[in-house]
Amino acid sequence: MVTGRVPGAPGDAGRVRSGLRHSNRLALGDAKHHLQKSALKLVGYLVAAYLVLRLVPTLKQGLHSLEHVSWEWIVGAIALEILSEVGFVLSWRGIVDPDHVLERDGRGRRIDQRVAWAQLGGGLVVPGGSLGGMGVGAWILHRFGMDPKEIAERQFNLSFLNTAVDALALIIFGVALATGILAGEGNLLLTLLPAALALIGVLAALAISRRASSFAPRLQPKHPKLSSLITTLADAVSATERLLVHRGGSRAELGAVVYLGFDVLVLYSTFIALHTHPIPGFAVVMMAYIIGALGGSLPLPASIGTIGGIAGMLVVYGVDRNIAVAAVLLHQAIGLLVPLAGGAIAYTTLRQDLRPNQRNTDETSD
Repeated sequence: MVTGRVPGAPGDAGRVRSGLRHSNRLALGDAKHHLQKSALKLVGYLVAAYLVLRLVPTLKQGLHSLEHVSWEWIVGAIALEILSEVGFVLSWRGIVDPDHVLERDGRGRRIDQRVAWAQLGGGLVVPGGSLGGMGVGAWILHRFGMDPKEIAERQFNLSFLNTAVDALALIIFGVALATGILAGEGNLLLTLLPAALALIGVLAALAISRRASSFAPRLQPKHPKLSSLITTLADAVSATERLLVHRGGSRAELGAVVYLGFDVLVLYSTFIALHTHPIPGFAVVMMAYIIGALGGSLPLPASIGTIGGIAGMLVVYGVDRNIAVAAVLLHQAIGLLVPLAGGAIAYTTLRQDLRPNQRNTDETSD
């Protein structure tokens, strides 16, 4: 006589629930680890910024500007940053988990929003800008049981959408400044050239992705991992193109626009908080922000690459050096504080919702 458990029996259900709780605990543990490091990074960033401003004579005026900041505008900037991060969460939900897979298996409602906030908070500690955040998000999603290939394609799709919106903004604002539709900068090297380079980059990415789709299968026999990576990137670019050209991705597109636009508004509002006269035009701030933020892709601690890049571009566009540094420091501090706080809250609510209750514990023990 053969004995054993029939698939679908209570014991199997108990093991499934036990395995799900185990993966949930691993995901929460990873999120907690990254959030703790992010908190340390924020403290280290603030200390480093203070020391730099104190020790470097040419930047002492930047500290003086920060001492006379209008805090009511800082509160407003924090509100704008929250709206910006909500835009990211909106895009994340529309691309990474459009079918609400994370809500299944009794994990609770709106868990996708909380995982997105945890990705925002946890990604602060990893150098490399958006690529670092993608890695943290992919790690958490993998711990929740999502397929790695699907994670990679959707995370790249999200990143490419944000990059495409940045490029389109460069094109629109660069042309508007160059033609005089928007006032602020008439130098074609600072307006039309970045717009042209952005357009070339978009067209090149589309052309390369289409060629990659046919080239990748040739590498499959000898280089399967490389072939898979190329295919994933090509599919992500194609998915981003479909989002921008065809209808159906309006929520993700709106989120990406909000994510960029309100973050630039945060930087713009810091000039008001610092009593800057004259305040640089919004279009100039947009151009300096997008171009300068490329420095954030460098593996440097405490967002030094982003700070130096954006502040440097603001100076190129005619903003006083000390004011530019002070404004960017304020912007980066707010940009660290809001995702860190949101990520910590998301982690706390995730932990409460996913904590095993007494009923499940009793069923598992049976």
